[in-house]
Amino acid sequence: MPLKALRGPKVWLWRWRRNPLRRRADVVEAWVVLGAWLLTVLAGVLAGLTAARTVEHGLARERAAWRPAVARVVERAPGSSPANGHVSSGERVWAKVRWTVADGSAHTGRIRVEPGSKAGTPVTVWTDPQGHLVGRPTSAAEAAFRAAFIGGLVGVSAAAVPFVGGLALRGRLERRRMDAWDTEWARLGPQWGRMV
Repeated sequence: MPLKALRGPKVWLWRWRRNPLRRRADVVEAWVVLGAWLLTVLAGVLAGLTAARTVEHGLARERAAWRPAVARVVERAPGSSPANGHVSSGERVWAKVRWTVADGSAHTGRIRVEPGSKAGTPVTVWTDPQGHLVGRPTSAAEAAFRAAFIGGLVGVSAAAVPFVGGLALRGRLERRRMDAWDTEWARLGPQWGRMV
């Protein structure tokens, strides 16, 4: 921007100092910038902390409510079991399993098991209080990381709103000030020629 090249050295808080050249637009701009920065920081911090706390509490409730249960494979899983008896987690197939929850009701569902698992093979499944299949709950460390990450994203997103709004308002004030200078120059510029 060519206007920035015309500005002198940066002097902190010059808009609040007593100065006969200080215009009302300068004071308004100073308050707009201060308000935008305060809102940016407050909105970002409050939204980020709230989101992180909500995520962490939700994951803690899952850890407290979800329980492991022993399920049995209903019928032989497709595929063949390897010769050494060890299969990596990437080499799993879907199979039907049956488990019983604390109230004695039996449930069935499909989970990934080792290829070639025989009927009756025990596998660990995680269930919610109603006995439905769920994924393994996050550990406390995983929950803290996830909460911090989501809180950071939400905080930055929330802080962007007042920041961009402040930039837009400041740009509008800058345009109004430049238009006022153009009007003033159009009125006073011709008078300079008479003095010479």
